[in-house]
Amino acid sequence: MSWGSEQQRYQGYEGYQGQQEYQGQQVQQVQQGQQGQQGQQGYDYGYGQQPDPYGQGPQPQVAQQYGYGQGYVDHGQGYVTETAPLPVTEPEPEPERAADAVVRTEPSPDAGEPESPAADLEPKAKGTGRDRYFDALRAVALVRVVAYHTFGWAWAGLVFPSMGVMFALAGSLMAKSLERPALKVVKSRMRRLLPPFWFWGFFVVVAMLIHDWMPGWQIVFWIVPVGDPPGNQWGVQAWEILWYLRTYLWFVLMSPLLLKVFRKAPLPVLLLSLAPILVFQYAWQPPYNRFGSGLTDFATFLFCWLVGFAHREGVLQRLKPALVILASLALLAYGGWYAFAHQAEFGTYDLDEVPVAQTFWSAGFVTLLMYFKAYYNVDFAWLARFKRLDRIVTIFNGRAVTIYLWHEIALVLAVPLIDQFWKVPAFEKWLPLESQWFMFGIGWVLIWVAIPLVGWVEDVAARKKPKLLP
Repeated sequence: MSWGSEQQRYQGYEGYQGQQEYQGQQVQQVQQGQQGQQGQQGYDYGYGQQPDPYGQGPQPQVAQQYGYGQGYVDHGQGYVTETAPLPVTEPEPEPERAADAVVRTEPSPDAGEPESPAADLEPKAKGTGRDRYFDALRAVALVRVVAYHTFGWAWAGLVFPSMGVMFALAGSLMAKSLERPALKVVKSRMRRLLPPFWFWGFFVVVAMLIHDWMPGWQIVFWIVPVGDPPGNQWGVQAWEILWYLRTYLWFVLMSPLLLKVFRKAPLPVLLLSLAPILVFQYAWQPPYNRFGSGLTDFATFLFCWLVGFAHREGVLQRLKPALVILASLALLAYGGWYAFAHQAEFGTYDLDEVPVAQTFWSAGFVTLLMYFKAYYNVDFAWLARFKRLDRIVTIFNGRAVTIYLWHEIALVLAVPLIDQFWKVPAFEKWLPLESQWFMFGIGWVLIWVAIPLVGWVEDVAARKKPKLLP
């Protein structure tokens, strides 16, 4: 879900209390090495702020239970959880697109797949075979994630809830793909996600091992991240964003069953999907471990995933505009009210810190976006007239996993790079070296360097010829 101070971190298992002092020292080191990034965390759940291990200050009980994107720091004895912005076989009927766990690209209808019931709702940009409305939303979501991790704006999620949007888009595309055999679809999704994750994870794991990390058996989650991969405080800013990949995998694995249930009673199932997060808040708290954090994130974005189903299945198109608008505004109103009314409890109105608020605000927001798409048949084909902008959108979608995985490392590397600028008198005089906007710009420069250097892994995962740029 880092889909800012959105998450607080807590200690999770027995035998770990004696490491609090050590972790506090590690947090201090991380903070000292990241000037100007005090507001960052890991959500876009897991996105942003530096960890505050349990025991170093008072933390609200509910925030501990329900921070999104919880990850686990493993020093070989226990975890510190962060609560926090994919052999040659026969080709599949659907041509491989960019590996999109974070943001799946829109499949083309030219691959011999059977058309979905809602296929006529998906006009493509002329000559591209892609839906530029979805592509544009993904690009905006990624920019917002990077901005949130740079500036830590508490209001960013209210303006554009990136994680909810990306889960909704992924849910729509998953419903489309499940016209094919479910097992084949699940294997394809995992194949397109895991190689880029492994490639990125190799560097992160080796770096943490060099910096005194002693992993336990939980290192298996670095192979298949169905649980939060462990790590140490030194590397927390890199691995804290992995909550999103874990949650995405949960949805992928559950989608065949979810889609069957959804098709039996679309609107009742969609409305009932808001209930689990309320149950977790008021009736039963998930366990204090990897499973509990995953369950909370799953419940938080379940509606968004299912509204993607509703879009793909044509359910949204059949609804009256007045009904959808009123329902969406009611969801937004409750989510916004809950965030501001519970500031004292959570310490902020940042949606990334408040699961109930995140659930309802994202639900209202993505419902409007998906309904606008379904009812008015919007395709953003006009983007083709702006060649540079259209090209940027294409690159963002073709390298979405790369941008998401590597952007935090780019922001971390921007700090020592800017430190070197201070040694050049002309740079010191004429460049805004103290500005976070300058760090934001340097971060994007490093991201654009990473795209041709490591983005080709996404092509390999998708069984396409590797390219420097998509």
